[in-house]
Amino acid sequence: MSKPVILDCDPGHDDAVAIMLSGLHPAIDLLGITVSSGNQTLDKTTKNALNLVQYLSLDVPVYKGVKEPLVAPLRIADDIHGESGLDGVTFERLTHSLQDKHAVDFIIDTLRNHEEPVTLAITGPMTNVALALKMAPDIASNIEEVVFMGGAHGYGNVTPAAEFNILVDPEAAQIVLNQPFKKTMVGLDVTRQALVTPEVVQTMDALKTQASKLFVDLMKVYNENQQQIFGLVGGPMHDPITIAYLIDPSILTTDYAHCSIDLSHGESYGRTNCDLFNYQHKEKNTYVAHKINVTAFWQLVRKVLAGAQ
Repeated sequence: MSKPVILDCDPGHDDAVAIMLSGLHPAIDLLGITVSSGNQTLDKTTKNALNLVQYLSLDVPVYKGVKEPLVAPLRIADDIHGESGLDGVTFERLTHSLQDKHAVDFIIDTLRNHEEPVTLAITGPMTNVALALKMAPDIASNIEEVVFMGGAHGYGNVTPAAEFNILVDPEAAQIVLNQPFKKTMVGLDVTRQALVTPEVVQTMDALKTQASKLFVDLMKVYNENQQQIFGLVGGPMHDPITIAYLIDPSILTTDYAHCSIDLSHGESYGRTNCDLFNYQHKEKNTYVAHKINVTAFWQLVRKVLAGAQ
């Protein structure tokens, strides 16, 4: 039976692969894609989501969300994702229509009306979901799980302390962490273990499907930027791991811990403080991923890309 999922994202090269996995794998019933700013401005990330849905021939509605974080000034990741947010691909003329409803309203309405609990996969800043929870607290009762790409119990990738998705809107992330439903954090600690090496790109290129071509074109630019900025031979595959976990939870090994966000506006603003050793003896609230079966992850990605015609 397919798992009903809302994907909240900010496409983004790695978000594009998350959309591929969630839209093409039969284990996921993708109810809708909600979009936030993050990897680029909201207009650009929304256009990217629409282009990806059209390119992959997905029957999935797209909803435009919140333009700016709750408190922090907007920051984007154009150094990694380029001017468009998806540099490396030229899409055909866009004909897929954006839904009229706001992303926050879609999240609220879907959670209130869906007959079974819904899982939220968040691969960008958490602004849309946080606002939905503040506007309609009752929706928390119909959330099966929130799995989010964000944070690190080690070091960050924008500051020494903070990971990008959390740092864009730390206050929104804390709102989500304060909720009673199950939360799973897919942070840099595991995403840095799954690199898009040249060998991975070559393997996917050999598949010769429409989805694999998109993957290869995107990853070439993504890897070039990761090499230039971080000196990596292959970029970390951040966002798709959230979807891979939903398809096959055994891909990740997690520990249950108390997690909170540093909102001090000091040098560690946006850090995810994960008490893995239970020093503070506070109530545990988040499953924190610390290990990934890299082989199983890439096998899953390859299978999805191979089956997409």
